[in-house]
Amino acid sequence: MPLMEHGMLVVLGVLTIAGLLTAIMLNRMSPIAALILMPVAAALIGGFGTATAGFMVRGIAEIAPVAGMFVFAILYFGIQTDAGLLEPLLRNVIRFAGSRPSLIVPASALLALLVHLDGSGAVCFLVVVPALLPLYDRLGIDRRILACATSLAAGVNVLPWTGPTLRASAALKIPVMDIFRPMVGVQAAGLAFVFAACFWLGRREERRLRTVAQGGPTEVTATSAPERVALQRPQLFWFNLLLTLAVLGGMIFSSIPPVVLFMVGTAIALVVNYPNAAEQRARVDAHARAALLMAGVLFAAGTFTGIMTGTGMLKAMAQAAVAAVPPGTGQHIPFGLSLVAMPLSLAFDPDSFYFGILPILAHTVQNFGGTALQTAQAALVGQMTTGFPVSPLTPATFLVAGLCRLELGAHQRFTFPFLYAASLVMALTAVVLGLFPI
Repeated sequence: MPLMEHGMLVVLGVLTIAGLLTAIMLNRMSPIAALILMPVAAALIGGFGTATAGFMVRGIAEIAPVAGMFVFAILYFGIQTDAGLLEPLLRNVIRFAGSRPSLIVPASALLALLVHLDGSGAVCFLVVVPALLPLYDRLGIDRRILACATSLAAGVNVLPWTGPTLRASAALKIPVMDIFRPMVGVQAAGLAFVFAACFWLGRREERRLRTVAQGGPTEVTATSAPERVALQRPQLFWFNLLLTLAVLGGMIFSSIPPVVLFMVGTAIALVVNYPNAAEQRARVDAHARAALLMAGVLFAAGTFTGIMTGTGMLKAMAQAAVAAVPPGTGQHIPFGLSLVAMPLSLAFDPDSFYFGILPILAHTVQNFGGTALQTAQAALVGQMTTGFPVSPLTPATFLVAGLCRLELGAHQRFTFPFLYAASLVMALTAVVLGLFPI
């Protein structure tokens, strides 16, 4: 590729991502429109012409199983929520926290942390958000706080079996546990920040609700509206619980595609809980809007990544980022990377970064006396760890925003500062612990 073409791809890539983030975060475009129009315009300007359609189709094909999973996951958990599966959890949370957001928000983070032990951000959001959103709505707590609390817990919870850790290990040929063990203290500091931030968010929300209520929040009970009670199936609680455990267990421990598990699970949940065909149609209709909106956003995201990858814009930006490292500063790359790793999640998908950029950065660091291990640990401070819940390059971002019924831009604007702060706390802790030099 001639230098001029390479430079143009870099500029187009940067402008596309900047335009996308600006349009979404400032509410200038809907996510679907921005995810489609921005990369298409860039590809046409770059001279790719009708080949752009091929890039789009390939991107859509790659995202199709994920989109199918999310559509049926939304239907499944919507049906189970209607049937009352989550009511005992809500009662226990209310019993523990009462109507105090200062306890509810940290409890939300704790629940997300426990659910995320399987390493899947999508599963974490699918389980935690539907369970807690009704409680947040009953209390009047800002839904952005639920999205933020769950994102913080899932983002900081870096585990040996999560995607970024496995990618870093494979790309640099370093054993996973060699990367992870020294980072336990770093993660502990990050989790301390998560719960402190959640407590602060809860206290702030408590004051706001007290002001709105003019006399303090009233005690909340786990009662439901009559129409919700009519939909609940308490006699089928254990069946629904076992079915849900089977679906989630299949995702974690089997090779069956998640979309298949959720499709079958949705069909079983419908037939058992609502045997009447009219009731089944009503339950699907009740959640169809959210499911279809999610499908549209995910297919648009597939278009975006397909074009960015197919045109070579992502690869060109990766090469340009490495070439921008000034001579004589190689030994400082790990610390510098740790400071920008989280925002880089907005520009690079995990495969492009960990398999494209990280090996080159590691080689550069080694030439200056550093180690590839330091580079891997610096990346894991933020790149698609704390960064994934707000990145437009991961479906989980659209999932948490959609489940919380938030505009994507509203979620990103609210949550980004907290995720970035968590990343910086972890980076500074890594320096204090001697993982890499300043």
